Amino acid sequence: MSTTTATAEQQILDQVPKQLYIGGEWRDGAKGTLAVEDPATGETLCEVADASTDDAEAALSAAVDAGPEWFQHPPRERGEILRRAFEAITAREDELALLMTLEMGKPLKESKAEIAYGAEFLRWFSEQAVRIDGRYATAPNGQGRLLTMKQPVGTCLLITPWNFPLAMGTRKIGPAVAAGCTMVVKPAQQTPLSMLMLVKILEEAGLPGGVLNLVTASSSSETMGPLIADSRLRKLSFTGSTEVGRKLMEQASQNLLRLSMELGGNAPFIVFDDADVDAAVQGALIAKMRNIGEACTAANRFHVADGVADQFAEKLAEKMGAMKVGRGTEEDVEVGPLIDSSQREKVADLVEDAVGRGAKAVVGGHARDGAGYFFDPTVLTDVPEGAKLLREEIFGPVAPVKGFTDEDEAIAAANNTEYGLVAYVYTSNLKRALRVVERLETGMVGLNQGMVSNPAAPFGGIKQSGFGREGGPEGIEEYLETKYVAVNL
Repeated sequence: MSTTTATAEQQILDQVPKQLYIGGEWRDGAKGTLAVEDPATGETLCEVADASTDDAEAALSAAVDAGPEWFQHPPRERGEILRRAFEAITAREDELALLMTLEMGKPLKESKAEIAYGAEFLRWFSEQAVRIDGRYATAPNGQGRLLTMKQPVGTCLLITPWNFPLAMGTRKIGPAVAAGCTMVVKPAQQTPLSMLMLVKILEEAGLPGGVLNLVTASSSSETMGPLIADSRLRKLSFTGSTEVGRKLMEQASQNLLRLSMELGGNAPFIVFDDADVDAAVQGALIAKMRNIGEACTAANRFHVADGVADQFAEKLAEKMGAMKVGRGTEEDVEVGPLIDSSQREKVADLVEDAVGRGAKAVVGGHARDGAGYFFDPTVLTDVPEGAKLLREEIFGPVAPVKGFTDEDEAIAAANNTEYGLVAYVYTSNLKRALRVVERLETGMVGLNQGMVSNPAAPFGGIKQSGFGREGGPEGIEEYLETKYVAVNL
């Protein structure tokens, strides 16, 4: 690492607040600090506050206290705050991307893409803040009027994951602010730095104290459990694993909280024999290798028509094998480290299970020795039906390719999962495209493209992938309640 690079890294780390943000004030955590690790080296980047249960409850109280005044805040100004934050993030793209790469591992190019994507949620919801409406209608019998209005849900708890440390925050915070809700935000302990900087930017953009409160903690269950049980909380929004989502739903049921759950995925990537194979390979690279494969939208299973399966696998292996692996801050690196040792071990176990059952590694197949949590980009063929990676979310740079004979078999294989977040389909036949899209059991579909995420579109799944939508006009509805007034004339 050059002296210049090291200096730039330290400068951005020095700018990050390391404390909790409660009631408009930065304060230390009662439990001391927790370390934030660089997954490319295994070394500690810095330490941030470690919150106690009392800290978390203070954050909730601050959000509740700020609620009545924030609800009355002019929608236009709520939108302007988000717009100012969007502009600030955009202006600081390079330094925020460096910070994200340091704590999460993804290459700088991908971090910049997330900064742009995440900032766009703030711009989108800044425009939605003034579009919250209701209706006034005549009762069917003509004897009265029906008045409906939209009001904020109330105080929200927003729990975000480590894989998209800024964007998973902005797509929850943006609609909550626009709707007039107050909130407590709990980022993943592996990647709290991007969220800390986001909160600092929102503070500088004029967000009043108490509207957003940030709690970093080594134990999510210890700090968040009491908040979920508190009757003052009205909504929980969680992005993470289905296993954790089920536990949170159980806890939230005691107070019948409004819920938004964006959970696990097992995305099928279907390539028919009439598809443009080169375009499908390019789309597969995006769908599989975005974020090092550590995305709930990552293509998890490649179902390819028998007639083009070998060709597709060879071309994909050539592309993935040529990708440069290394620390995300290094020039031309395309594949960074996985988030930690346990995630790398999980990916290795899934690959070993498939190979042990007869799958062939066309390229890759192994973890890299040395510092950091690197795993070689991998393409597997001849994947047997019983392989665990056909059922479990891989969350790594591994692409298992499995053939199919006809359309019905492809759809059955794609739907053969408890998850239903996203699917990808490549075909040049319009009628087939529409037939397949309608039959797929997913909340989203990428048709002849390898990316579906867009702040203007509703993001979310069905089945065990959760419920609720983030982004699009639907996104703000998750933070609004409908009140009906019967009017006697």
